[in-house]
Amino acid sequence: MKEQTKILHSIPADALTGAISTPIYQTSTYVQEAPGINKGYDYSRTNNPTRAALEQLIAELEGGSNGFAFASGLAAIDAVIKLLSAGDEIVAVNDIYGGAFRLFTHIYRKLGITVHYADTTDATNVAAAITPKTKLIWIETPTNPTLKISDIRAIAKTAKAASCLVCVDNTFASPAAQKPIELGADLVVHSATKYLAGHSDVIAGLVVTRTKELGEKIKFIQNASGAILGPFDSWLTIRGIETLPLRVAQHSRNSQAIADFLTTQGFVNNVYYPGLATHPNHAIARQQQKYFGGVVSFDLRIDETAVATQLVQSTRYFKLAESLGGVKSLLCLPCEMTHKSIPAAIRRQSGVSDSLIRLSVGLEDADDLIEDLSTAIKKTARNFAILV
Repeated sequence: MKEQTKILHSIPADALTGAISTPIYQTSTYVQEAPGINKGYDYSRTNNPTRAALEQLIAELEGGSNGFAFASGLAAIDAVIKLLSAGDEIVAVNDIYGGAFRLFTHIYRKLGITVHYADTTDATNVAAAITPKTKLIWIETPTNPTLKISDIRAIAKTAKAASCLVCVDNTFASPAAQKPIELGADLVVHSATKYLAGHSDVIAGLVVTRTKELGEKIKFIQNASGAILGPFDSWLTIRGIETLPLRVAQHSRNSQAIADFLTTQGFVNNVYYPGLATHPNHAIARQQQKYFGGVVSFDLRIDETAVATQLVQSTRYFKLAESLGGVKSLLCLPCEMTHKSIPAAIRRQSGVSDSLIRLSVGLEDADDLIEDLSTAIKKTARNFAILV
């Protein structure tokens, strides 16, 4: 069964009414036949039929045992870290999402969980960073925002030999392009806000576990901590997932065209996109991804925030905003926005320069988006008297 067919037919019609669209069960509690005897639901923090439909859907798409829906991507990350105990250690990708860095550094470090950062594009770096206290390997691939690629299969083998869990943040690729559990990961997390929901209208997070045993642990954390996704947001996410493969394919086609264009611009220094043959991890990306994704990043020959700021304020179709993965194109300046919480020295060391611009390429016509960027580049170069 092809992916699009699988998605649509993994969402069953409502057993009670035959509704083709998953009903929104907007309820907090459920009538019981007798104390402790119910129809499988007693309180919506513990379980809700609309949320359960989403959780089953994402588990099937990722090829996992169980899925869990949370109030945000960070809430999903938080649930995974709560599998650990004080004294445990994490080896994490060094080019990490700013929110995850903030959570690791300012919340969990003071609770006794230590994070060591490594360049995970080389699995030997992961092996070298593992200590007897390491319990979790944390990967983003592609990374945010420099689009580095890690070999999930190789890292999973390394982790298994050290009795560590592997969690992959699959937000940028989505299960339409990459399935980490098939490559050996134990857990997958998503900011479903991005490509899964896909329309910039919901905040949501998802966790998928390889085994039922891990699933039982995440379920306990979800219920005990209470950061659950509400029924309406669950329904919005289901609705978005119904068109996921179609959208990811078009995002990727547009992104490839834009990345190719940017490589021809003298004003541009580096272009980061795994679909480019010049990308250092292109071969691994081709092996483990069906599509190269909808995010393109680039930095400027003049590595100054002021120059990049001018450019991101000069586009017409690319709107300046946080987040990514929606049908409309967005752009941001990570050093002042998504990655501002990361100390400048650490940020630059991971490749996020002061002029790096991240594009979330939408579903507009690629020619219009390229013209928009071309106009903004020329205007910025002219304002700063830079020859291009």
